[in-house]
Amino acid sequence: MTTPSDDERRTDMVTIDKDRPAGEGTKKSSWLSSRSHQLNEIGLVVAIIALYVVLGLTAAGFMDGANQLGILRDAATIGIAAWGVTLVIIAGEIDISIGPAVAFASVVVAMGSTTWGFGIVGAVLLTLVLGIAWGALAGWLVAAFKVPSFIATLGLWSVLGGLGFYLTDALPVVLPESGLFDLLGGSILGIPTSAVVMLVLFVVFVYIAKFTAYGRSIYAIGGNASAARLSGINLTKVRILLFATTGLLSAITGILLAARLGAGSGSAGSGLEFDIIAAVVIGGAALAGGRGTMLGTFLGVVFITVIGNGLVLLGVNSFLQDVIRGVIIVGAVLINALIGRRSAAAMRTS
Repeated sequence: MTTPSDDERRTDMVTIDKDRPAGEGTKKSSWLSSRSHQLNEIGLVVAIIALYVVLGLTAAGFMDGANQLGILRDAATIGIAAWGVTLVIIAGEIDISIGPAVAFASVVVAMGSTTWGFGIVGAVLLTLVLGIAWGALAGWLVAAFKVPSFIATLGLWSVLGGLGFYLTDALPVVLPESGLFDLLGGSILGIPTSAVVMLVLFVVFVYIAKFTAYGRSIYAIGGNASAARLSGINLTKVRILLFATTGLLSAITGILLAARLGAGSGSAGSGLEFDIIAAVVIGGAALAGGRGTMLGTFLGVVFITVIGNGLVLLGVNSFLQDVIRGVIIVGAVLINALIGRRSAAAMRTS
């Protein structure tokens, strides 16, 4: 019996490859990846509709116009920062500093406009600049010193949280009377201003993620950072910019929250980072990086907000609400892991 030589085997492999149209495997993998996103988003739409039906029948006042506006306002508190965190997670990183960052921003804008004498506009600008600065600092630690993003932002979580309470002695700082704060804490054409800001930023970040070289770089880094670096992407610059963006969005959220509450407080936004990460993960972003969409995050924000609102209206114990949120987060991670595993298996066989 004769066995084929190495040259004959190589010839057979080439023949087999020639039988498959060029790019077919890549196109099929891309289709499978986009299909998993679509299935996740369709599932979220169905889940949100089901929640509205159930809560509309069981929770008194859920469908009232005032309550729906309240849902929009609460969604903005989660959503604005969630757009930036989505990009961070797609890049394979994590930012857990959002809650204390929002609280500290509310304190800065309150004290800046009162105690520190910056004036209303000056205090707002100071808060935005500081937000960019503390975010960029975390990004620099991650990019330049290879500090894991979880550790870098955990340190930031502790520093900003401590400063917020230290500067205020754990007491709220009342904002001065101002037309600007009234507008930021109020509404535009009947829609909460914070919700308008959230929707405008949503459009901006959809464009960034889908139609810019920066957005494509983020997906490339999350998919394979080494390959992205070899292709000429400046990983340091992108990572610093990513965390600077989340810092800016946290500052915006803090300003809007302070205007809504009429005061800055070191306890504002407590636990917000967990709701944001939950919304992003439920929306289909992979914690390992490389996968996620703004639309998915938007639906995740709505899902989390509606559940929170419904639990309050149903009179569920606040501690039990945390238990339910935890179960949802774990369930979302499991579902995402299964979807990612199936997509990866399909890509390997394509």
